[in-house]
Amino acid sequence: MQNFVFTDFRPDEDKNKFDELLDIFTQLLQYTNGDAGEALDWMHQLDNQHHITNGEYGMGDFIQDLKDKGYLNENEQSGDFEVTNKTGQVIRKQSLDEIFGKLKKANNGEHKTTVSGQGDELSSDSKPYDYGDSLENINFTASIRNAQINHGIDEFNLTSDDLEINERENKSNNSTVLMIDISHSMILYGEDRITPAKKVAMALAELIKTRYPKDTLDIIVFGNDAWPVEVKDLPFLKVGPYHTNTYAGLELAMNLLRRRKTANKQIFMITDGKPTCLREGNRYYKNSWGLDRKILNKTLTMAAQCRRLHIPITTFMIAKDPWLVKFVEEFTRTNNGKAFYSSLNGLGDYIFEDYIKNRRKTVR
Repeated sequence: MQNFVFTDFRPDEDKNKFDELLDIFTQLLQYTNGDAGEALDWMHQLDNQHHITNGEYGMGDFIQDLKDKGYLNENEQSGDFEVTNKTGQVIRKQSLDEIFGKLKKANNGEHKTTVSGQGDELSSDSKPYDYGDSLENINFTASIRNAQINHGIDEFNLTSDDLEINERENKSNNSTVLMIDISHSMILYGEDRITPAKKVAMALAELIKTRYPKDTLDIIVFGNDAWPVEVKDLPFLKVGPYHTNTYAGLELAMNLLRRRKTANKQIFMITDGKPTCLREGNRYYKNSWGLDRKILNKTLTMAAQCRRLHIPITTFMIAKDPWLVKFVEEFTRTNNGKAFYSSLNGLGDYIFEDYIKNRRKTVR
């Protein structure tokens, strides 16, 4: 018999306080676009107002721990701070927990296809044994039950007719491009739209990396032009004084997906507005007033090309102006894709649920 000794719980105050402050620090970094010095200035202001440190653990202790634990580097000559890759990993993990943790457990994203038989993953379905089936897939519980039903329980007898085989499901691997609008409207009218978009992108990247490592995720941003960004740069994306060149974003997304040797390909686009810009040689054609037919037609043509290549586009619209909705509806019809009109708070739920749901489909 084992003896257990119970004592009063004594929390590690320093560790708990560090974790608490680290959570605040990493959240602030997303608003300061990775400027560690500015984030620490904000923390000092919060400390003055709300006393987030105490007499046992001060802000100086926290900064020293950030350096000692590998979250922060200090330039010895200038005294400036820079965040490390470890900090980026923490921010992505926090984003995943914040967004994906709210989803129902039933939405488990099994990447199922409609093809059964010899596959990668055991299914909940079973079938009678056929000659040539692998014996390692025998469902022994069901097979023994069949033997008892077929032959009685007085004398146990198991034949090939009693055997049941667990079916296997082929798993689909998927290639996704996530497009993020970084035009000026993403911070217009006092509403921060870019930070929720960055959080979703970081969480989606972390989800794929940890749960679906065979999937691929490319992330691109689009303003006057479009360019790819690395996952490690996501927390520090900035909105620029840009118009919205949706055409360039879709063109780059298609080029990236052409290189992916997967059957299932898709584009997710987070935006809050209409296309307002095209690049024509060395100049930009821009028009922010209304729906410019020249820009609109080129964008719809790109949506139609994606449809012909069996690349569905799911648009996550974080604005609900009627004339913007009208554009998204026409764009979605042209691509035969989907559109969600989401608040900033619900953006993550929509994207994660749709990503996982799409993994159950196979595009051929």
